[in-house]
Amino acid sequence: MTGDCRNAGQSWPALPLAEWQATRDTVHMWTQIVGKTRLALTPRLNHWWNSTLYVSARGLTTSLMSDGGAEIEFDFTRHQLVISTTRGIRREMALAPRSVADFYAEFRKHLASLDLDAPISTVPNEVVAAVPFELDHAHHHYDAEAMRQFWLSLVDANRVMSRFRAGFRGKASPVHFFWGAFDLAVTRFSGRSAPRHPGGIPHCPDWVMTEAYSEEVSSCGYWPGGAAEGIFYSYAYPEPPEFRAAPVAPPEAYFDGQLGEFVLPYAAVRTAADPDKHLREFLDSTFLAAREHAGWPTSTRA
Repeated sequence: MTGDCRNAGQSWPALPLAEWQATRDTVHMWTQIVGKTRLALTPRLNHWWNSTLYVSARGLTTSLMSDGGAEIEFDFTRHQLVISTTRGIRREMALAPRSVADFYAEFRKHLASLDLDAPISTVPNEVVAAVPFELDHAHHHYDAEAMRQFWLSLVDANRVMSRFRAGFRGKASPVHFFWGAFDLAVTRFSGRSAPRHPGGIPHCPDWVMTEAYSEEVSSCGYWPGGAAEGIFYSYAYPEPPEFRAAPVAPPEAYFDGQLGEFVLPYAAVRTAADPDKHLREFLDSTFLAAREHAGWPTSTRA
């Protein structure tokens, strides 16, 4: 896996999906294992915000989990999974070519040694082929450089999305990583309730989606799929009339009818003269389209 890393502050590396998809799919399952553990060791928050991971200076972290006195971090610089506790105890696991079943077995062994009682469902969510973690020997790839480059892309996306989030006075989610779909997202809320979500997400109970979309939203994010190098996306729930026909920027952005979202290819951002500005145009214009077509209250204006 090769990529352009101009500097640590703003890298926007190349991420040809064909070169690292097997690694992406393996790490996706690893993040589900850790994410489900965070869900078990934290009090429930609205819209499942207590289940997510966060971009860190080394990779992805659970942050401190209040019910277990521990933090779990994927370190994509040293390629280790690190479990740290408030008691000063530390466990490490190698991030290397290994099956999901092998990763799960060692991870649970470490949790047991730390007296962290975190029972989880071992069936992965939001994927069509949901093989229980302890039986998954098909996913076993790990390209260390590819994961480092993906982490750098998350750092870039997190920077721009955090600035976007800061420009909103109303209720907004953190910029956080959802392990179900393997995407970085941030959501703004109108303050109004939403119709019941229809559900239908693979291996995800409908009541989970009902809670996630209990309020009217405009949501955007970054997903390493959907195009040759992944996409940025933006959608509204419920989708307002004429939303998909709204003019948005930059020129490479378009509405994907199959996804039901506006999308902007990652490659269009990283190759732009000013990638941060290019992405911000997309986030701002698609939010304005959602807000104006849905008639959000004036109190949600920045």
